[in-house]
Amino acid sequence: MPYDLGAVVPLGTTVRDAAGALANAGSMAVTIALPDGTSSTISPVGPVSTGTYAYDYPTVQAGRHTVRWIATGVCAGAYTDSFDVREAMPPGILSLADAKKHLNKTRPSDDDEIRSWVESITAGIESLCGPVIVRTVVERHDVRRARTLALRTTPVLTLTAVDPLLSSGAVTDVVDLDIDPDTGVVRRLDGGALSGPVKVTYTAGRRVIPAALTSAARIILQHLWRTQQGPGRPQAGGDDYSVSEPIAGFGYAIPNRALQLMEPYRLPPGVG
Repeated sequence: MPYDLGAVVPLGTTVRDAAGALANAGSMAVTIALPDGTSSTISPVGPVSTGTYAYDYPTVQAGRHTVRWIATGVCAGAYTDSFDVREAMPPGILSLADAKKHLNKTRPSDDDEIRSWVESITAGIESLCGPVIVRTVVERHDVRRARTLALRTTPVLTLTAVDPLLSSGAVTDVVDLDIDPDTGVVRRLDGGALSGPVKVTYTAGRRVIPAALTSAARIILQHLWRTQQGPGRPQAGGDDYSVSEPIAGFGYAIPNRALQLMEPYRLPPGVG
């Protein structure tokens, strides 16, 4: 499960001798490769007990981290692992408290798994209905004296800036532009043409998430949670709890009842 940005990740490895018994290495070092391409090496790392090494790494970047332990000298060897760190404010259509209440879960041991499901469900709903969580979007568009420019992420809340990418390009003031929040179509108020290439910065999402979408998220969460509960989960035909509901084009991730709740907010064809 991914860690939160700023959390401390407990890293560790063990060293064994030729007979398979725990033994100390001559020297141990650990290198953490960060998402931005830089790395941090800690050397030497002393054993916390015979053959057991640990290091607590405070995270500073979001993304995939690769960890490589290198033992040299006596009992030389290497071990590579990885871990993920969430962005500072990961999008989630449901709060952890809301999700746990719907699943009737009280133990904190389920929290990381539930949060991971909520993030996945949010992405699924946003792929069909556009962003539900407000975020800043930056896009590049190569418009050639066009009357309109279609942004790629809707619904759009506010248009922040339209900046030329070329030094010879003209600056367009956003107060001179109109934006259709539902389709993302931008046009000049004076009817003139837009020219590029340009970099467009805007906010997209929903300041108030419709109840139908949060209800759909709860249904999907319960559905996906049941898929990994093993033989004890409710079986097909029992209380409408089937986890293999056949839905053309959607596999088994999104139940039809959730799709019906999302229908009024589905993106039109070609808009996403």
